[in-house]
Amino acid sequence: MTLQRRSLLAASLAAPTIANAQIEWRPSRPITFILPFAAGSGTDAVARVLAQMLGAELGVNITVDNRAGANGTIAAAAAMRAAPDGHTLFVTTNTTHGANSWLLKRLDYDPIADFTPISRLGQYVFWLTVGADVPARNFQEFIALARARPGQISYASGNGTGIVAGATIARLAGVEMLHVPYRSTPPALTDVLAGRVTSIVVDLTPTLGHVRDGRLRALGQTNKRRSALIPDVPTLDEVGLTGFDLQSFAALFGPARLPPEVVATLSAAMQRIGARPEYRTRMAELGFDGFTSTPEELNRFVVEQIAAWGEMIRGAGIEPE
Repeated sequence: MTLQRRSLLAASLAAPTIANAQIEWRPSRPITFILPFAAGSGTDAVARVLAQMLGAELGVNITVDNRAGANGTIAAAAAMRAAPDGHTLFVTTNTTHGANSWLLKRLDYDPIADFTPISRLGQYVFWLTVGADVPARNFQEFIALARARPGQISYASGNGTGIVAGATIARLAGVEMLHVPYRSTPPALTDVLAGRVTSIVVDLTPTLGHVRDGRLRALGQTNKRRSALIPDVPTLDEVGLTGFDLQSFAALFGPARLPPEVVATLSAAMQRIGARPEYRTRMAELGFDGFTSTPEELNRFVVEQIAAWGEMIRGAGIEPE
């Protein structure tokens, strides 16, 4: 695909060099985080914790601008077009900076060339969950139910991870399931809780409370290795989908051509935040494994993730739309 080739060629140029940045930058007005998902989503919760901590570090207020829809492309386009002055940043995930390169025939932004990497924020933990009324107590019973009712068992999605995970589960298990897409996780989750959709592969942040109170049932987590956040929940690899390993990340970007002194200030602030135990603790309370990185590390990681998501999407048999 032309976009992927252009992204990979641009990768070495996209990572900012901050070692020689001598001028200290300070924001002159409030900063805005643009988000590709709705209020109440896992990304929204992570972004609001980050806004508090980074705002305190920089001595400025940070507001969150939720722009859900079109699989994150609306928000990505808005962040891409923002003035490269450090006052508009993009908190996003592998949906816009991994999966979309393969899920969409046309992408109006380049995830490498059109953004300045600042820092990874951490990693989500996703799990397959079903509503309390679904007659499946574990993953094996869920697949048996899908085999008995071909095309009648459904899975909701509110992001690229949910789309790819649901299709991959169906393919590996050899069952036919109905995909029900949503603009974001909150409305998708509402319909699963109400029994209108059977299942959803979703992150812990908006669902952990529902699992604990019995309104949702967790059948397996998507990482190949069990997360310390939910050590009692088996992985899908353990319960029959051998080799299943799907990971989802969040990261902080600016628009392209962000000045080196801006990147240096933001990167240094993120490194200080990431070094504090409070960052991991507060993110863990959301069901998110929080950590930070350098801009260069994030740049390399996104290039790798674009390739990895391409393999998963092709393997799931998903055609770009």
